[in-house]
Amino acid sequence: MSSRDSSPAPIDGGYYSSRDEERTVSSAHEAPAAAEKFADQDPEKQTSDSVVSASPAPPQVPDGGLTAWLVVLASTLATFNTFGFINAWGVFQEYYQQTLLHDRSSSTIAWIGSLQYALIFMTGLPLGRLFDKGWVKVPVTCATATLVTGTFLVAQCTHYWHFLLCQGFFIGISCGFIMMPAVSVIPQWFRRRKGVAYSFVGIGSSLGGVIYPIVARKLISEVGFQWTMRIIGFMQLALLIPTCLFMARNFPPKENLPPLSLVHYRNPAFSFYCAAGFVAYLGLFTVLTYIDVAARAAGQPDEFSFYLVAIANAGSTVGRLVGGVAADKLGPFNTITTGTFIAGIMTYAWPYATGAGALVIVALIYGAASGVFVGIFATPLAEMGDIQDFGQRMGLFLTTMSFGAVAGPPISGAIAGTNGNFDMVGVYAGSTVMGGVILMLTARYFVLRRLWGRV
Repeated sequence: MSSRDSSPAPIDGGYYSSRDEERTVSSAHEAPAAAEKFADQDPEKQTSDSVVSASPAPPQVPDGGLTAWLVVLASTLATFNTFGFINAWGVFQEYYQQTLLHDRSSSTIAWIGSLQYALIFMTGLPLGRLFDKGWVKVPVTCATATLVTGTFLVAQCTHYWHFLLCQGFFIGISCGFIMMPAVSVIPQWFRRRKGVAYSFVGIGSSLGGVIYPIVARKLISEVGFQWTMRIIGFMQLALLIPTCLFMARNFPPKENLPPLSLVHYRNPAFSFYCAAGFVAYLGLFTVLTYIDVAARAAGQPDEFSFYLVAIANAGSTVGRLVGGVAADKLGPFNTITTGTFIAGIMTYAWPYATGAGALVIVALIYGAASGVFVGIFATPLAEMGDIQDFGQRMGLFLTTMSFGAVAGPPISGAIAGTNGNFDMVGVYAGSTVMGGVILMLTARYFVLRRLWGRV
C-alpha cells in the first residue's frame, strides 16, 4: 500500500516569500493570453510547445483544514512514541546501572541510548529517498509492528548484548522509520504556519519524554520490569494506529530519482547547517542523559532525581510551542540559534547545580531551550530547495547529525568516569553546543547574505 497520489508538482525551492504568491497569481491571469497566442501559432510550433503548455499548475498547500491537521495529529503521535520514548532513556540508564547491568560502566550502558538516538536519525538517508518517491504508509505501518515487537523483546533481555540489540538497534531503527516521514510530510501541508505545525509535532516527543519516564518508573516498582515493557508496547500500538491511518502526502512523488544525490551539499547554507547539527548533538542531549545520575551523585534522593528527566521534557514542551510560533514571526534561523545558545549556557551551568531548586531551574530552562532546536530543526531545511526533494535533504541532515548523537553521551560518560564528577562533562558538552551555534550563524549568513534580518 503506497501513499502516492496524483496532486500536481510543487514550486521549485528557495526561501518562500510573497513573490512566490505573486508569481502564481500572475501566471493564472496570463494563462488565457498565453492560450490565445498559442492558438495563433502554426501546427508544427504547437506540437513543439505542447509540452510547455501542458505543464502542471503549482501545488496547493492548504495551510490548514481537517486533513492537514489530521496529518499533524498523526505526526505528533509518531514523535510521542518514537523520539518521546527514546527521550525517556535517562530512566533506563539509571535502572540498568542499579540492577540488570550493574557490572557495566555508565559509559558502556550509554551506548544503548546513543544507538537509539543515532539510528532514529541515521535511517533518514534511505527513508528520505523513499519518501520523495511516494512511500509513507507502508514504512510507517511496518515500523509500528517492529517497534511494538522490539519493546516486547526488551522485556526478555538479561545480558548487555540483548539490550544493545533489541533496545539499541531494533527500537532505534523502527523509531527512525516512523519519525522520518512524520517530520518530512509537514511542509506539504503547511507553508506560512509551518513553524506552528512543527511545534505541535515537537510537543509530541517532549510529552512522550514526560509521560514514558513516569510510566516506566511507577510500573517497574509495581509490576516489575518485564510487564512494564509489555504495557509500554501496548501503549505504543494503540497510539500509533492513528499515525498509520492519517499519515499522508499532499504532493505527488518525484519520479526517476537517483538513489543518492549529494548535490545539496553544494549549497553552503545546507552544508553548514548539517555541520551545526552534528557538532551540537555531540553535547545537546548530555544533560538529558545524565541529569538524574548527576543529581543522585550530588546527594539528591532517588525519588527527586528521577523526576528531573520529566521536568526537562516538560520544559521542552513549552520551548517547542514557543519556538514554533516565534519561527513563523521572527524566522526559523533566528529562533533556533537563540534557543540553542541558551541550551549551551545551561549545559555549562548544569554541573554546578547541586541543590533541588537549582536542578529544577536548570532542567526547565535547558529543556525549553533544547526543545526549540528539536521542535523546529526541520523548518529551515524545508526552504533550502524543492519541496519534492525535501525528503533527501532531511535524510542527509539527519544522517549527518546522527554521528554526533551516537558519540556524544558515551564521550560524556567517559569524561565523567575519568574525572569522577560532571564538571568537565559540562565544559565539553556546552562547548560542542556553542560550536553548533557558530555553525548555525554561518549557515544563516549564507542564506541571508548579511548579518541582520528575518530568516
